[in-house]
Amino acid sequence: MADKIMNIDGVERRVASPDDWRRARKEILVREKAHTRAGDKLAAARRRLPWVKVEKEYGFDGPSGRTRLANLFDGRRQLIVYHHMLKPADPDPCAGCGMVGDQLPHLSHLNQRDTTLVFVSRAPFHEIEAFKKRMGWTTPWYSTTDSFNPDFDVDGGFGVNVFYRDGENVYRTYFTTGRAAEMFGTIWAFLDLTPLGRQEKWEDSPEGTRQTDPYFWWRLHDEYEDRANNAPCCGGES
Repeated sequence: MADKIMNIDGVERRVASPDDWRRARKEILVREKAHTRAGDKLAAARRRLPWVKVEKEYGFDGPSGRTRLANLFDGRRQLIVYHHMLKPADPDPCAGCGMVGDQLPHLSHLNQRDTTLVFVSRAPFHEIEAFKKRMGWTTPWYSTTDSFNPDFDVDGGFGVNVFYRDGENVYRTYFTTGRAAEMFGTIWAFLDLTPLGRQEKWEDSPEGTRQTDPYFWWRLHDEYEDRANNAPCCGGES
């Protein structure tokens, strides 16, 4: 059956039979899978970027007072820092940064992959706490007043930096900004920014990267400790 052209809400749309629709959808599926595989290759290249050792000391104000960059990892190896644009006495907080905060996943899943995510802003910590309460957010958030932002390519805007901690040594491994931040909102998107990735055996990662079977580590966020050795919940990677 030939497609019909119908005007729906002022836009011409093709309306097809169910079988024709499925055939058309399969053509798109091929392209979607190619897009997914291209993303996998990009993440693999990201995991092989050179690192830069962080030589300076930076200070942050948080719930326990003054602290340093190594402590933001909260004992984990990887740290994702979102530079939120909240300014001191900000009368008009950035709506885009607000949308990023609203769509963050449950961070316990990131933590299971040895990864911590935090926000940093130029606003003083008491103003950050007030804004967090207004937004209903629980993401760890620190005030930065030294050269941390500009030293890591965020000067007046927003961005995402990724760091790796090896004992007392901290390395910068990745940075992005602009429309790249639109993909944030899932555990997978954040882990794909990190040097360890999702840490699953199907990934193309540098030799020696510790990996588990696909999906084996997935849990309900309140069951990680109780079910740590149970079987995986799902099937294989596709």
